[in-house]
Amino acid sequence: MFDHVGLHVRNLKVAAKFCSAALQPLGYVVDASGIGFGPPNSPALWLYESASTERSGCHVAFRAATRDAVDRFHREGIKAGGRDNGAPGLRADYGSNYYAAFLIDPDGNNFEAVCMSGEK
Repeated sequence: MFDHVGLHVRNLKVAAKFCSAALQPLGYVVDASGIGFGPPNSPALWLYESASTERSGCHVAFRAATRDAVDRFHREGIKAGGRDNGAPGLRADYGSNYYAAFLIDPDGNNFEAVCMSGEK
């Protein structure tokens, strides 16, 4: 349904560092511009610096191939300045095989990594 998503951030350098660290375990890379993230040669998440100090509070969920990738997303995202908003684990209320982790990025957005297969 969606082609891409754009997030407004207060500090492009800080946001790009967080996205690079958290999304790399999921197989997503930064493009040559340094502000587009996604599969190689196909960025779908774009960062835009904004003077506004308001936090957007968007929720963006990223598909992960394995549960281990979800674990690494959470660990690396915290190291890069994210805050825990739900440790990696099964979310039975979402589905019997819904394994996810949640992070609040430096701008207050809720990032989720989710794996719906049983792959460790």
